[in-house]
Amino acid sequence: MKTKNIIIIGAAGRDFHNFNTYYRNKEEFNVVAFTATQIPDIDGRKYPAELAGELYPEGIPIYSQEQLPELIKELKVDECVFSYSDISYENVMGIGAIVNAAGANFTLLGSKATMIKSNKPVISVCAVRTGTGKSQTSRKIIETLLEHDLKVVAVRHPMPYGDLAAQRVQRYATVEDFKKHNCTIEEMEEYEPHVDRGNIIYAGVDYQDILDAAENDPDGCDVILWDGGNNDFSFYEPDLAITVLDPHRPGHELKYYPGEVCLRTTDVSIINKIDSASEEAIQTVENNIKFAAPNSTIIKAESKITVDNPEIIKGKRVLIVEDGPTLTHGEMKLGAGVIAAQRLGAAEIVDPRPFAVGSLITTFDKYQHIENILPAMGYGEQQLKDLEETINAADVDAVIIGTPMDLSRVININKPCTRVYYDLDEVGSPNLEMVLTDFIQKHKLTTTNV
Repeated sequence: MKTKNIIIIGAAGRDFHNFNTYYRNKEEFNVVAFTATQIPDIDGRKYPAELAGELYPEGIPIYSQEQLPELIKELKVDECVFSYSDISYENVMGIGAIVNAAGANFTLLGSKATMIKSNKPVISVCAVRTGTGKSQTSRKIIETLLEHDLKVVAVRHPMPYGDLAAQRVQRYATVEDFKKHNCTIEEMEEYEPHVDRGNIIYAGVDYQDILDAAENDPDGCDVILWDGGNNDFSFYEPDLAITVLDPHRPGHELKYYPGEVCLRTTDVSIINKIDSASEEAIQTVENNIKFAAPNSTIIKAESKITVDNPEIIKGKRVLIVEDGPTLTHGEMKLGAGVIAAQRLGAAEIVDPRPFAVGSLITTFDKYQHIENILPAMGYGEQQLKDLEETINAADVDAVIIGTPMDLSRVININKPCTRVYYDLDEVGSPNLEMVLTDFIQKHKLTTTNV
């Protein structure tokens, strides 16, 4: 049988998982390259031999996605496998056209080919777009299960931007673990809210090894919670699938890959942010849920906002810093910081673009829908330095930090600043308590409160 030459098109996450679960150690496939996009500076590396397996003693090179047409021809590629998330159908098929025009087949791997089965009950939290509110949903689920005396171990979608071999399996239990694993801002934004609450969270590169470690965590494990990234579907086969939707982007639930996969396979659909969205937008999202997932339970929720120091916002000229990926490939034009500024009477939300330096100038040029918010880009030391310089150069009275982690802990800010927090607050019923009580009973989980 002829060996197929494969390129995996990715962004340092789903691509590695697809390789590990579907292609690794199979002689009928020869993965000649990965390509990378979305995340700065992740190409030019290798997927290391320690992870790639014995068929790849030299590892597998990672190139920029821009080189894809040339790579297909030079490496005699038979098939390209699209393996990243939060991208419009138009752009997915645009990449497919590039691949087909260069002579290769274009493939999307499904859940059956890539999901891993756990020996513990699994709850997955996914979304239809980046920035819908997965993290606060995951936190609420964990807190609810803890109230039932259950031990929950969270596993986060991958963000391996450094030494891949060293990042094979990562466990986070304390803030000191962020330094131990050389975390970027994007990683800390996802891990810190869990660690602050005393939750254990795993991440890394090899999700079979990660699952084995999580199931056998030294602190115990009754339930695995999959905390998804972007709008990707779960790496683990869920026993309860929860998908979060955003009425600030109505209709996107049927227009972005693979968010619609999450919606069509969900047991529970959560329409978040109803306190700051229009009735028309909420109804559009609800109608689309009933079309794509008619048997799913619909929960409506507010994204409840609290502020550390509200007094530094009222009447002040403010700079707002929000989560980077939510603003960039998530295409959001506002976040919790903007809503806090509006509700608390800021005099002006100052445009950060005139003060941008270095890599942030490039970010604003690439994502021109971002106007009066500063994305917290921090994939490496230089981006972190550029973020600090931009904030400190801004002519403002105060800084509103809308990121999930405390930016002031990793950069020096020379102005008064306040953090904005957001939590999931369900409205009416059904709610997560009802859904999780049914889950506990169905799986006969030992608990003192049910």
